[in-house]
Amino acid sequence: MALKKVLVLGTGAQGTTVAKRLDEEPNVAEIICADYDKAAVDELVSELKKAKGTQCDANDLNAIIKCAQGVDLIVNALPLEFGKNVLDAALEVKANYQDFSSSTAFDEDLVEGWVRGMKHQFDVYSPKFKEIGKLAIIGTGSAPGLICCATRDAMKHLDTCDTIYNFVWEGVEAKRFQPFWWSAETAIQDMSEPAHTFENGKLILRPPFEDPIKRQYDYMDREVTFLNHSHDEPVQYGLNAEKYFKGCKNAYFKYAGTGMDFAEPLYRAGLLDHEEKEFKGRKVVPFDVIVGSVPAAPKFEHEIKEIIDEGIVCDSGCMVIEAYGKKDGKDVLVENHVFAPGIVEAFEKAGMTGEMYLTGQGGFLFSKMFVNDDYEDLTGLISSDMLPMDKVDKYLAYAKEMDITVETKVKEL
Repeated sequence: MALKKVLVLGTGAQGTTVAKRLDEEPNVAEIICADYDKAAVDELVSELKKAKGTQCDANDLNAIIKCAQGVDLIVNALPLEFGKNVLDAALEVKANYQDFSSSTAFDEDLVEGWVRGMKHQFDVYSPKFKEIGKLAIIGTGSAPGLICCATRDAMKHLDTCDTIYNFVWEGVEAKRFQPFWWSAETAIQDMSEPAHTFENGKLILRPPFEDPIKRQYDYMDREVTFLNHSHDEPVQYGLNAEKYFKGCKNAYFKYAGTGMDFAEPLYRAGLLDHEEKEFKGRKVVPFDVIVGSVPAAPKFEHEIKEIIDEGIVCDSGCMVIEAYGKKDGKDVLVENHVFAPGIVEAFEKAGMTGEMYLTGQGGFLFSKMFVNDDYEDLTGLISSDMLPMDKVDKYLAYAKEMDITVETKVKEL
């Protein structure tokens, strides 16, 4: 097996985690870490053995192509608007491609245009990657990504599927004001948008922070209210319902946690609006003011240690798939519960937050499969929920080695 050269674009929490893990992989010869923030690149590279760093302006396609010369894989951990440039660069240098999400760069409408953009990637870019014999996978973090593999795994226990719920509760709370443990800009953007749901075989939009559903699983110390949240999964499951989800007719993503509790009153007060407003004689964009006022997610060990040393109020959460359908003519509920280290355990294990551990390593496992040639003859562009079941099994086996596990409960209704 030939050693691989990997370009990691973006030095946020996700890109940092992937780079650190790839540095430990025996099949990786070299990692190129690139970002517009050269200081962040230098700090990351200083912690790695196989890496070198470079500054890169992802607004410039040629700059990305220059960074990507000779690489086998490009991991895109940049904000969503850079997706098209990075995809085009991967095609130009004939590299495999991995993206934590699905780009918003294909349509100016960030809501309905985002769905059109995802379809565009499948329709236009998949043939292009097939033509060069390479694979591109989008939606490869924890959600989407890990949760999509866990949802596909639930399909093993059903003959037909009617409804899928993806529930995520991020209940980690520090004594320090830290509402988000990953990109605040991306999180708040998602929270300010209508939520895509798949209902009765059609993709529709629901208001954010609405349609509450309460859950308390046996390992949770409280009942949690989950709300609508804009996310990839219902779109992906809806587009792939017949082939990959046993004919599913309804799919929902429901979210809860510290970040949602922080953002909901801001949304209702109009403080997540993107339109310029005048306040005391000055024109401001409320969304920009809020994002600029929220502390950045910690990504380096000394930052995380400071927060833990100050005190953690709550270190809880859940990621649950509920899939309703039929098995042998009977109504069945399949629950897949994903378990992973919390912030304290993740820091002790790997010097990371729990969010970095789950999302970064959830993403890294897709990278690991690339560098280990586990995708074999797969080519084209797919989302993470479209992996063949044997690849899902391989992914979850790798996850288990990192103490990220899936517990399945099958219940007759």
